[in-house]
Amino acid sequence: MIVAATEAVLIVGEIVVDYTLPQKGAESKLRLGGIVHAARGLWAAGAPYAVAACCPSYLAEQARRYLAAHGCQAFHWVGEIVGAPNVMAIGDPTEVSHQGYEDLLRDYKEIVLREPAPELFGYRKVVVFPGKYDVCALRDRFSAEAKFSFDIAYDVDSLAALQPFRGRTAAIMLSTSSPLFAAQGQHELGELLAEVRTLLPEVFLLKENRGGSRLFDLRDGTVEEVPAVLGQTVNSVGVGDVYAAVMVACADKGWIEAAWRGCQAATGYAQTTYPDDLRRDVLRGYKLTVAELRDLGGTSLPWHDRQRFSIYLAGPDFSYVHKPELDRAAESLAYHNFRVRRPIQENGELPKPATEAALRRTYQMDVELLKACDAVFAVPLERDPGTLVEIGMAIMLGKPVITFDPRRENNNTMVMVGSSVYSADLDACLNGTFAALAKLRNASA
Repeated sequence: MIVAATEAVLIVGEIVVDYTLPQKGAESKLRLGGIVHAARGLWAAGAPYAVAACCPSYLAEQARRYLAAHGCQAFHWVGEIVGAPNVMAIGDPTEVSHQGYEDLLRDYKEIVLREPAPELFGYRKVVVFPGKYDVCALRDRFSAEAKFSFDIAYDVDSLAALQPFRGRTAAIMLSTSSPLFAAQGQHELGELLAEVRTLLPEVFLLKENRGGSRLFDLRDGTVEEVPAVLGQTVNSVGVGDVYAAVMVACADKGWIEAAWRGCQAATGYAQTTYPDDLRRDVLRGYKLTVAELRDLGGTSLPWHDRQRFSIYLAGPDFSYVHKPELDRAAESLAYHNFRVRRPIQENGELPKPATEAALRRTYQMDVELLKACDAVFAVPLERDPGTLVEIGMAIMLGKPVITFDPRRENNNTMVMVGSSVYSADLDACLNGTFAALAKLRNASA
C-alpha cells in the first residue's frame, strides 16, 4: 500500500538490536533499535508513518509485526544486511560520557539492496538515517516531489556525499556527539554551516544534548533556541532519532513549532523505555502551546558557549589515590565540552613531606584558581578535607557548587544544603552543572 505524503512520514534506515550491557543498579535491556526508535516516537506523537528498512533476514518479520503493533502503516524491506547480526552493544545508556557503542562484527557487515525495488513513489516526506547502505542508490526509488531530511549520526564523513539530494532537502539534523560535528563543527560552526547550505535545505537542527538545541532557519538567518527539560535520564539511546522524526512529521505547523514538538517527544523518550508510558506523556505534553512551553523554560547552554565558563574540579586528584569516580566525572565534563580546571594537575602535586614554602605556594595558587573559576564540581572522596574546605570557600564566594558524592560519605548539612546540587548520581550532577552554567549564561546576556 502506498501512503500519501500528507498522511505519513517515511523513515529510511537500519533496524538493529540494541543490547544495553549490565550496569550496577540498572536493568539490562534488549530491544529493537535503529529506526525503530524514531518509529516509537512517531507512534507516541500520534503521527502517521511508514518504514523503509535495511535489516538482517532474521529480523525482518519480527520488526514488521512489532512496528505494525505501533502504528506503522507500511513496512518496506529495502536492504538485507549480511555478514553481521546488526546487534549494538551499549556501554552507557544514559550518555553521561561516551556511550561505548560496539557494532558486533561491523567489519564483516554488508548491505544488499533488494530487488525488485519496493514501491516508494507515493511518499513526499522522507526522513533518512544514513548507515552502511548507499543512500544515493535509494534516491531514484522516490518521486521527484519527495523532500528528504537527514539525521546524521554516523557513517557520513562529509555532507558532500549527499550532494545528489541538493535542492530536494528539507532539513539537515546533526548531534554534537556525531563524528561529523567533531570534525567540522566542534570549535566553531562556520565551516559546517557553509557545507550544510550547499544542500539548500530550509533548516539545520543542531542537537546539543542536555544543553538543548538550536534550529537555524537558512531561509532568513534566524536561530531558535529550544531548551532541554532536564530530568532523570533512563536511556538516551535513540532520543535524537525521535527528535528528528517527530520534527519532520510536524513541519507543516512551521519549523519552530516542529522543533519544540520534536524536543518534547525526545524528552519523554529519555525518561522511559516503555512505549505506552511514552505515548501517554507525549500526548499529555502536546496539550501545551509553544508559548506556554517557552514560559515554562528549560536549560539552554549551546555547545560553543560552554567553554566561556571554567569549572574547578575539587577532589583528591592525587596519583596515589584510588579515584575512578573522580576520573569518570572529569571525563564526563570533558565529553560535554566543559572547561575543566584540575588544580592538582595544573599547579602540581606536592611531594611528601612538603616544605612550608611549597605548601603556602600551592595553597595560594589553588585559591587563585578557585576564585578565577565560575563554578565548582566537587568529588569529596574519603571525606577529603581539602575538598571540603574548597566547597566551603566556593559557597562563601557565591559560586555554584555541584557536589558528587558517589560513596555517600559527606551527607552533612553544610555540604548538602550549601551545594547547588548534592547527589551520589553522576547523571543528576551533570544535569546540575548544565543548569548552573546556563543560569550564569543568562545572567551575562
